[in-house]
Amino acid sequence: MSEPSADVYEQGRGMDAHNKVMRELRDEKGAKDYDPREPTRVWLDEDNTPDGVYNSLTIILNTGGCRWARAGGCTMCGYVAESVEGGSVAHEDLLAQIDECLAHERAEGDEQAGLIKIYTSGSFLDEREVPAETRRAIAETFADRERIVVESLPDFVDREKITDFTTVGLETDVAVGLETATDRVRHDCVNKYFDFEDFEAACAEARAADAGIKAYLLMKPPFLAESEAIADMQSSIRRCAAVDGCHTVSMNPTNVQRYTMVDQLHFRGGYRPPWLWSVAEVLESTADVDAIVVSDPVGHGSDRGAHNCGECDDRVQKAIKDFDLRQDPSVFSEVACECEATHEAVVERETAYNLPLAE
Repeated sequence: MSEPSADVYEQGRGMDAHNKVMRELRDEKGAKDYDPREPTRVWLDEDNTPDGVYNSLTIILNTGGCRWARAGGCTMCGYVAESVEGGSVAHEDLLAQIDECLAHERAEGDEQAGLIKIYTSGSFLDEREVPAETRRAIAETFADRERIVVESLPDFVDREKITDFTTVGLETDVAVGLETATDRVRHDCVNKYFDFEDFEAACAEARAADAGIKAYLLMKPPFLAESEAIADMQSSIRRCAAVDGCHTVSMNPTNVQRYTMVDQLHFRGGYRPPWLWSVAEVLESTADVDAIVVSDPVGHGSDRGAHNCGECDDRVQKAIKDFDLRQDPSVFSEVACECEATHEAVVERETAYNLPLAE
């Protein structure tokens, strides 16, 4: 198996400067070994799906890492820093990670989760990260569950790969990190190379395999003011919901991860994660779309995650979680705080050349 190199996706993409900077930032991490038989993370939760709310087991497999990240990657993503060095993890080691996750489920859960979510911090359907034999073995392992979500960039969404899951009776969704429906923002702010039409093509591939698509959006990448981030998410949710096969949109606020361009901007006072009030505003204003719209603000209430003033953060986060499960926008009328006035002023006055206007 070939090893990913820095120019795998970089050449001809027009992002050489961004990629060079991000490779240099990741080099600052230094060498750190990760056990190829241990998953990066695993946890139990609840998730809303087209078939209702499921208890879920979320698995982040430790692989050789996203090949786009090896080239430089997205401005906000530091997950490649947690990947096993060398570009690949053996079939046996990946299955050992699955066994660890099942052991965690048995230890922590009262019952078996109906929904399995598998991420790699890259692309589960990229056979350099997860070989075909491993993908098929994982499908068989979870054949007794009801639903599965696997993550992939649009490039690797292929109907034949997806049928490994659908043929064993699993309702299957592919989670695609679209980030935004606006190509300019995806290219220039996120540093992702594909276009919205590639996402539409991935949706068509999924439909051909009787699978669905879960679009992941990124709220407030670097270089957008708060008002621009809100408008971009409102537009992106509506565009995604209008694509056949895209039944769920997960809008996630940017959190500041180490060894990223966002981290460098944040450290120098040039970036603030979005307000939780902004997350609530987007969810409330798009509740009428024909799709499930959810959000999971990572690190809410911290300087590095979506936050308000510190006094109301947990209450707003609880309302967001409630909305995720019930899709009822009235939950946001039940939370209030004096800092809403500050948020309104930021939305009105902050621009891309004076951000952040307030902490």
